[in-house]
Amino acid sequence: MKHGKKYTEAAKLVDRSVQYDTAEAIALVKKTATAKFDETVEAHIKTGCDGRHAEQQIRGAVVLPNGTGKTVRVLVFAKGDKIAEAEAAGADHVGGEELIPKIQNEGWLDFDVVVATPDMMGVVGRLGKVLGPKGLMPNPKAGTVTMDVTKAVNDIKAGKIEYRLDKANIIHVPVGKVSFDETKLAENFEALMDAIVKAKPSALKGQYLRSITLATTMGPGVKVSTAKY
Repeated sequence: MKHGKKYTEAAKLVDRSVQYDTAEAIALVKKTATAKFDETVEAHIKTGCDGRHAEQQIRGAVVLPNGTGKTVRVLVFAKGDKIAEAEAAGADHVGGEELIPKIQNEGWLDFDVVVATPDMMGVVGRLGKVLGPKGLMPNPKAGTVTMDVTKAVNDIKAGKIEYRLDKANIIHVPVGKVSFDETKLAENFEALMDAIVKAKPSALKGQYLRSITLATTMGPGVKVSTAKY
């Protein structure tokens, strides 16, 4: 993959053989962000899990103390008095069965997170083929299948992110924006790491965290020491 001049210059600042401590890594990530827009800072955590085994799957959610810096659009599937509750909590879209054809046939996807009350999962299940591949299916482990729609919407709006293993057993999650100061990014990163350390599957033998890399949307990766975790 050929990189542009800016990326090449930025990459020179990073020693690929070094695992930096968190503060140094965050400072470097901010320094190597060269894009004209406010890039997202992402963490890429390579685990020793084998996601093919159900007992080694990792999936959950954590509220980042300083948010993600991104406005998240929430769709809530609800009925009865839960509709008004979701609207009052600040959900961007609330509805039920009538939204199915809109999503299935018209390809409407103006939302980033889907929340559903348990009694709506029969309806939402019909959207599995559309929402599943996009990682949008509500899930009890992530707190997006719940009767407490107020808490779900508030948490998501406050900066709640989901984490899960991809096919290569790596977790990719945003931890904020380049415009955040270093302390805020560090607090978000530590909150994420706490959650991931706690989520270690008891069935896992061997090393859990193989590597941790921080990178901006367009910037080079900076390795973070796994020693303290």
